Amino acid sequence: MNRDPRQPEDDALAVNRRHFFSRTSLGLGSAALASLMGRSAIGGTEADVPPRTAVDPAYRGVLAAPHFAPRAKRVIYLFMSGGPSQLDLFDYKPLLNARNGQDLPDSVRRGQRLTGMSGNQATLPLAGSIFKFARHGSSGAWVSDLLPETAKVVDDLCFVRSLYTEAINHDPAITFFQTGSQIAGRPSMGAWLSYGLGSANQNLPTFCVLISQRPVDQPLYSRLWGNGFLPSVHQGVQFRAGAEPVLYLENPPGVSAAGRRKMLDRLRELHQAEYDAILDPAIQARIAQYEMAYRMQTSVPEVTSLAGEPDEVFELYGPDARRPGTFAANCLLARRLAERDVRFIQLYHPGWDHHGGLPGGIRQLSKETDRGCAALVTDLKRRGMLDDTLVLWGGEFGRTNYSQGKLTPTDYGRDHHPRCFTAWAAGGGVKPGLVYGETDDFGYNIAADPVHVHDFHATILHLLGIDHERLTFKHQGRYYRLTDVAGRVVKPILA
Repeated sequence: MNRDPRQPEDDALAVNRRHFFSRTSLGLGSAALASLMGRSAIGGTEADVPPRTAVDPAYRGVLAAPHFAPRAKRVIYLFMSGGPSQLDLFDYKPLLNARNGQDLPDSVRRGQRLTGMSGNQATLPLAGSIFKFARHGSSGAWVSDLLPETAKVVDDLCFVRSLYTEAINHDPAITFFQTGSQIAGRPSMGAWLSYGLGSANQNLPTFCVLISQRPVDQPLYSRLWGNGFLPSVHQGVQFRAGAEPVLYLENPPGVSAAGRRKMLDRLRELHQAEYDAILDPAIQARIAQYEMAYRMQTSVPEVTSLAGEPDEVFELYGPDARRPGTFAANCLLARRLAERDVRFIQLYHPGWDHHGGLPGGIRQLSKETDRGCAALVTDLKRRGMLDDTLVLWGGEFGRTNYSQGKLTPTDYGRDHHPRCFTAWAAGGGVKPGLVYGETDDFGYNIAADPVHVHDFHATILHLLGIDHERLTFKHQGRYYRLTDVAGRVVKPILA
């Protein structure tokens, strides 16, 4: 497709002269040529043109229909920031235990790039996991004893063991997974979905972000859930623990709800007058954000209050679910947001960057997240929501099969490893009980079925009814998309 699929045909979103001529200087000539030579002259058919968009007057945004029937309506993305060790959680490699302490063979490394943190080590000693692995469920998926609750739901999960990325350091790697580019400034995945599919709930943001309250090893900055060059209504809204879940939402002292409503009405009139004069679409976005904030004054306290949840729900998610800001509490809140048709819910749990002291560190992180992950999948399934909710788990890269620093019988660290690592998905149209992709016996390279970050994104969009090559936005003369100029749908993992 050779145009912005969200560009409306309705005059409700008219453009000014500057926008008109910038968009049509070549388009007028192309249209004239096409009228003489037929539609094939501009390289498309009727099938290439997306469905006509419709303007929702309440939201004042554009709601686009999916390109085809979606399997998932919403996404809950459990992002383990820092890079969890696949070799200590899911990718069982007995050869590493057998060769523990031996140097990484050159034939396995193949001269591939290392980070500066371990690249200057005299040796790279192979480090077998000290944790016990076992097969679980009918699928027989390997899971370590760090994740006993996740092990109980493996038949609902689809493991991808062959993810890879080019990014070897945290900032570009996490930016890549969130935005499809290692360079900051692009729209995040949740923003793309908000832009492409619109809102299914007019009283809550389309894209919500929850961050666990715990020590942060790698920074989590708001640009990871930003809108980039998309209209600002599509950026993620961070929810926080405490009395003020969304900052600056409450009325200041002395301002009543009725007073706020009158103020917004007058402000809308002023903004509308400005828009009528200059036709700047950013003004309409500003109006929409003010109105959304007003509606959120009621909807946010309702959705973030867990007081009405029965005891058996807290028993499922564990005692941490009663403490706001924990990962378990955020998983429960994510389910509540999903029930209200929030389109994209992003959870971040930092702390997985274990360059040293990995056994102790990963034990703690696994304890904090294992029960919440399994409970979320179980809770969605028993409510009949897992079929149309895509749950994702993973980090920005994996960890090395050799030890960074000193290797002892009880302690080791692992450096960043972008060449192969594991993620899992559940619900939303993926095959349950599947293990896709393989790594070699050393856990260093992919042996079968590689899945790049762009492939990962293309598959997520496909499950939501979006052709990743058609969801585009024109910015500074170029059409951009989440998958840039690459990406393929990983069809073997589709149900």
